Amino acid sequence: MNLDQINSIKKTLLFSLCILLYSSCVDAPATEETPTTKSFLSTYKPDYFENDVRIEEISRLLPDIEKLMEDHAAARKIPGISLGIVVDDSLVLTTSTGMINREKGYQASSSSVFRIASMTKSFTAMAILKLRDEGKLKLSDPVSNYIRETEGITYNTSDSPILNLRHLLTMTAGFPEDNPWGDRQLDEPNEMLTGMISEGLSFSSVPAFQYEYSNLGYAMLGNIVTKVSGIPYQEYIRNELLLPLGMESSYWEFDEIPEDQLAIGYRTKDNGWELEPMLHDGSFGAMGGLITTIEDFSKYVSLHLNAWPPRNGEEIGPIKRATLREMHTQQFSRLNANSKDFNNEPCPSLRGYGYGLSITRDCNGVRRVSHGGALPGFGSNYVFYPQYGIGLMAFGNLTYTSPWPLSEIEKLIFSNDKIQRRQLRSSDIFDKRKDQLLSFLQSWDTQLEKEIIAENLYLDQSREIRKQRIDEVFAQAGTIGEVFEVEPYNKLRGYFKVRGENGDIRVFFTLTPEKEPKVQRLIVRFIPKD
Repeated sequence: MNLDQINSIKKTLLFSLCILLYSSCVDAPATEETPTTKSFLSTYKPDYFENDVRIEEISRLLPDIEKLMEDHAAARKIPGISLGIVVDDSLVLTTSTGMINREKGYQASSSSVFRIASMTKSFTAMAILKLRDEGKLKLSDPVSNYIRETEGITYNTSDSPILNLRHLLTMTAGFPEDNPWGDRQLDEPNEMLTGMISEGLSFSSVPAFQYEYSNLGYAMLGNIVTKVSGIPYQEYIRNELLLPLGMESSYWEFDEIPEDQLAIGYRTKDNGWELEPMLHDGSFGAMGGLITTIEDFSKYVSLHLNAWPPRNGEEIGPIKRATLREMHTQQFSRLNANSKDFNNEPCPSLRGYGYGLSITRDCNGVRRVSHGGALPGFGSNYVFYPQYGIGLMAFGNLTYTSPWPLSEIEKLIFSNDKIQRRQLRSSDIFDKRKDQLLSFLQSWDTQLEKEIIAENLYLDQSREIRKQRIDEVFAQAGTIGEVFEVEPYNKLRGYFKVRGENGDIRVFFTLTPEKEPKVQRLIVRFIPKD
């Protein structure tokens, strides 16, 4: 074989290899490139609790909460309920009432195993985000990359965006609300799910247009977890999320659970109860199939609470803290003008769906993250408050029940003035600029001015006018006394007060985004004594 023949063979092999590599990749979903290293401030100061008495105060409420739960169970005729309250990483209060199995006389407890229905959805969302973080998928990927049967679906309009993973996660796929129907599909095999999709789907709106709750969308996400991970969805959740959290008393199949621990589902009938048939696990398990205990689920709530506040330090959970906070972020917010606060006072709020979770921000800035669950035989709910580091959960074994008087429990806890939110800490540079700014406002030193005043400040209002007005404020205040600590709005925005003999001076300022941030906005005003 001569040299020309050898080179020809090499070119042919190289071309064939390129074609092979290309054809093996064209159908694979693209992944997001993320840096593997990053710089950060070692001096960053996270939010903190001042005079933290949350555990003591909540523990003290046990008799009141027990009474509320007993009264609620009696009024709603719920056979059995179990409740737990978490503070940070500790289950600090549990109470249970009634029975998980009336026929056998088994009492409810914090180790009783209840089906939690749609509370399962956040596990599904977490699995998708974990795979995203690992570079195995993107939220912008078309669903058809993973479920080929969706390629043939008919959208409502020609301008409908192609269905993607983010639409499924945020309940904005355009599917109709399907609680009555979806609840009965739990044990269907994968063939039913993919077969139904291949026959075509109906849309109530176009994707990315509005929120509408969809069990089908989360069943599809479970199917995607299976395909991307290479193992069944249920096995992935157990191996990657449940077991790393120590949730060893959580199940997918009810017939694997010891009889004296399994909560049997009931529905009311003729002033009494009748058994609700238990559904096995199946292709719709990702929307509502998990069965767990208060003790186990408290570990999951603690994982979510551990994401707050943003801070330096080792990641200890199966998923990143930043990813959890992403789950807690509203999408497609809706105004509730008639909502009320913990004291039943008017307090408008914004509510939206995140990734497998409902999120509310009220007029006081309180973030409330929650999800309910309801299936034939069961009703469950959990809610946590990241700024307070407190989470609550309750499970009941009555069809579509609300397992607790939540507003009354919230009032007990959060109307207590001793239970406070985390306080925002200032940054080193903001504290430094505060001291420099106070010195400058009293001296108008030109050297200090060059170091701390941004170029826009005197373009927005001349130096002469600013100096005149600020000097007048200091003259009104009289002799200066105590200088108070900064009250930050964030790390580069806030105010501080200066006590004068005739009243206070309030100095509000914000800093620029430069490497060495300077004062870009400044408001100084006099507050007379009452």
